[in-house]
Amino acid sequence: MHKESYILSLDQGTTSSRAIIYNHKGEVCAIAQKEYQQIFPKPHWVEHDPADILSSQLSVATEVITKFGIFPSQLAAAGITNQRETTIVWNRKTGKPVYNAIVWQDHRTADFCDLLKKEGHSDFVKEKTGLEIDAYFSATKIKWILDNVSGARQKAENGDLLFGTVDTWIIWNLTGGETHVTDVTNASRTLLFNIKTLKWDEDLLKIFGIPASMLPDVKMNDEPFAKTSGKVLHTQISISAVAGDQQAAMFGQMCTEKGMAKNTYGTGCFMMMNTGHEVVYSSHRLLSTIAWNMNGKTTYALEGSVFVGGAVIQWLRDGLELFSKTKDVERIALQEKDNGGVYFVPAFTGLGAPHWQQNAQGMIYGISRGTTRGHIARAALESIAFQSYDVIKAMEKDTGISIQNLRVDGGASANNTLMQFQADILNANVERPEILETTSLGVAYMAGLNVGYWDSIDDIKQQWQLEREFVPAMDKANRTLLTRNWSKVVKKSF
Repeated sequence: MHKESYILSLDQGTTSSRAIIYNHKGEVCAIAQKEYQQIFPKPHWVEHDPADILSSQLSVATEVITKFGIFPSQLAAAGITNQRETTIVWNRKTGKPVYNAIVWQDHRTADFCDLLKKEGHSDFVKEKTGLEIDAYFSATKIKWILDNVSGARQKAENGDLLFGTVDTWIIWNLTGGETHVTDVTNASRTLLFNIKTLKWDEDLLKIFGIPASMLPDVKMNDEPFAKTSGKVLHTQISISAVAGDQQAAMFGQMCTEKGMAKNTYGTGCFMMMNTGHEVVYSSHRLLSTIAWNMNGKTTYALEGSVFVGGAVIQWLRDGLELFSKTKDVERIALQEKDNGGVYFVPAFTGLGAPHWQQNAQGMIYGISRGTTRGHIARAALESIAFQSYDVIKAMEKDTGISIQNLRVDGGASANNTLMQFQADILNANVERPEILETTSLGVAYMAGLNVGYWDSIDDIKQQWQLEREFVPAMDKANRTLLTRNWSKVVKKSF
């Protein structure tokens, strides 16, 4: 079976859709990627056209199979991993969305979230979901669509509308409208799912005013999800696993033991620590979330989300036109030996964990006549590491576990200057694996395990290989000075 069969991973991200084929050694055989349009109707609003999400994902799936030169029938299984929290509502009968997808970065519902907090719902919601009440999550986005799209609430009450995160939307279309499902990891990011009972919660549905008939069935991570209808790729393929992107990355990094942690440096930065089979509630405003559910057991994680990670480099490239290629940022940053007293707080959409300041403003602080573009480039890179540092320190306080090794992945983890600085200010080893595609790899592993392509997690663990380890080299006095200054500047952004 193994020699001739492969696993297809569909990786639906915030700015692009990708498809990757893996072999039995967990190696990338072929990859296809397509960017699609970002829609910004108003400040702090971010949308996608659901048709763009779907068509880009289907086209890369076809492309990667053609590129690698195999028959679709050689795919043992497919897994789907996706941008989480992004919200799509569509008509059950026509299959047409009633509004654009409202993206996780969108903050239009911030005022409603503030109102719910004022009404005293925060602790109740956190106890059930492990989450903060924030515009980031799906529930208030669904409510906004029902309240602002003409006739939507009435149709929803009549049972005619369906809600889904991106995984649900893709599966619904791949199965010709037959299957309306999600997995526990995506469900746990909606503000509507009880992470202890593993069920949609009636009390939460009441608070957010959402009819239960809209919600998908929830599957565990070792259950088969669906078979494609055969109209796509002209064959029936088993969709054997689904996981939200950060949970998939954590599994791909093989952070399967309690206390292991990973950070994904993508558009945002997403830090997760495995907390075992118990929910650990954070007193530092981190999120308690489901990592996965396998063999009848739920593994939980603490998560801290940094809204703007790699996106700060894109902004220097496209907004300020400081350089033309993303990779140039490292060369320009290295023109200066340090940040020259310049600190960059990239609060373009407020600040996430552990601050949760929805209205924080972005700022570049400490500029003088001697400030160069090298200082600004360095400050931007350092901002990614500083924000991650804040989250890790909060995790250590919540769990009493000191992180000695941090596994890293995502596009910006290829930047050696950033990774070295991260190791320096954390005073911990930063481990970068051979395969940085850990998000798509993680869900490929889950899909393969579920169809017997791989025998066990222990079987897979042997495949994790270290590419480079960054060891801290900064003295304590300098580390203390930098982190103290960062902390002062961040507070100014509030």
